[in-house]
Amino acid sequence: MPRKARPVEEVIRLAKTLYRDEVETSTIYEELARRVRDKRVAAKLRELAAIERGHAKFWEEFLRKRGVKLGFEGLSLRLRLKILALRLLGFSLTLKLLEMGEDEAVKAYSELLDHPGLSEEERKALRKILEDELVHEEEFEEEESRLKDFLMHVRDAVLGMNDGLVEILSVSAGLAGAYGNPTPVALGGAIVGISGALSMAVGTYVSVKAQKEVKEGTLARIRLAAKYAAETLAKRVHEYMVKKGHSEETAEVIARETARNPELLGSVLAEEEYGIREETLENPKVAGLYTGTFYVIGAFLPLTPYFLGLPITYALISSFIIAGLMLGISGSIIAISSGLHSAKKATELIVSGLGSATVTYLIGLAASLLLGISAG
Repeated sequence: MPRKARPVEEVIRLAKTLYRDEVETSTIYEELARRVRDKRVAAKLRELAAIERGHAKFWEEFLRKRGVKLGFEGLSLRLRLKILALRLLGFSLTLKLLEMGEDEAVKAYSELLDHPGLSEEERKALRKILEDELVHEEEFEEEESRLKDFLMHVRDAVLGMNDGLVEILSVSAGLAGAYGNPTPVALGGAIVGISGALSMAVGTYVSVKAQKEVKEGTLARIRLAAKYAAETLAKRVHEYMVKKGHSEETAEVIARETARNPELLGSVLAEEEYGIREETLENPKVAGLYTGTFYVIGAFLPLTPYFLGLPITYALISSFIIAGLMLGISGSIIAISSGLHSAKKATELIVSGLGSATVTYLIGLAASLLLGISAG
């Protein structure tokens, strides 16, 4: 059943959005090109910026033909804020965010191709733009392959900080409700934060080390089998290729070629059967260090108002505000690095973190009233 055509008004609104997005994306690519040190990457970014400007020109002409006048505008406040945010995110996370934007653009272009109000010339131009956007994704994948290790550590850092924020915010809120004095809250929260950081660091190290050892053992067994039973394993490669949709002839060629190279044969089988790639194995020491260090950072952020000696009410409110902001930022970074919807993830973390702390505060307050606990 064919998709229902979009009304003309909706197409114009979408065209305006796509025009703005293309202008903004080209500006961001230029900004990234100025900031990266790798000349090859910078040249590629400038090339992509030029392509995006060409797409924006198409939409400008598209809208002009329909009586809507547009032109390249200066840096809007929205774009300035976006560039500032991308500077804070860094190069790798910016690429992830741009990739997510390209995915949305691909969907929009695919739908517009079916609209009956487009001329054949416009349809042809849209197909070329769609091709460009799909090529962009391949460009991103090539760059991201070099940044996967960094992104992995970004997730370790942000998850560690997020755990520290939520746990210590809850602990400090509970202590604030129980004692009503900033000093015991600051000291108690600091003790829990340091012990929690050590526990998280050791736990992450042990967990990642165990996973790495299991995967390395699996890789070693597969390599040994690939060296001494290449023909038998090549038949399995043939079966995988056929299941993926390759013809019998193509699958046979791939199987024959991999059988001649034990290392390649082992790599193919490891990825197909176990989803293991040697280059993705995480370093347990680095993972533990990132997690523990950023747990401490996350733990001490909501404690800052208490260490400053603010009155307990102001300290509690300030602690919640700081934690809410940082939970929103960490949620956005987790979402971007994982290809998820950033606003949804940020909201989820803010609600769960502040909700948990509120409940703990009420428990501490109830304990203070029922048991007569007081620090001053």
